[in-house]
Amino acid sequence: SQKDTSILSSLSLQLSESTARAAARDSSLSRKELGAKATELLSKIAGDGYFANKKANDAEVPDTQDPALLARAENATQFVNGSGKNPFAGMSSDQLSLIIYDDSGSFTTNERRAAWEESFDQESAWRQKVAANAMAEYNGTGKLTNLFAAALEHYKGLPAIEQAQYPDSYEVKLQGWIALDFNYKTHTAEGTGSAQDVMNKVLN
Repeated sequence: SQKDTSILSSLSLQLSESTARAAARDSSLSRKELGAKATELLSKIAGDGYFANKKANDAEVPDTQDPALLARAENATQFVNGSGKNPFAGMSSDQLSLIIYDDSGSFTTNERRAAWEESFDQESAWRQKVAANAMAEYNGTGKLTNLFAAALEHYKGLPAIEQAQYPDSYEVKLQGWIALDFNYKTHTAEGTGSAQDVMNKVLN
């Protein structure tokens, strides 16, 4: 419908602008600073800070006359309060991340929280699938190498601000475990290196 097209075009423009802001932010901060920034931003939409300001969050209205933006913000407020559909349901993880960490005012606090809830649901579904695959892998081979490979692929696909929330050694540790190809049933490494090698890389 014309209304849906208007909403989509408005969102596309917002996401384009958010992409530019995210790129500028990511290039200006170190990994540690980016991780701290992520914690700060999340505290306003997912922590005690969000609920402490719940009344103000629910009353927040976008600074616009665009009926599509006003309607979506209202839908987001209804959703986070338990009714209606998440206006960001089904969006890609990259798009959700842009909304979640955009504190420019382009999106309301409740819109960012709705995006965070969708992202959380998608991440939970991914983890459940990976856990089931890991159990099957262990039962079949005694290994968890495919689990580590899946985790590494997932990590590499995350935006910089989400990668920054993981330990600095996360990628190196996974790469070491993949190379080790350890069999937990026979307690032997069937790949290259040793468990001590992995630990040394992590500690260094």
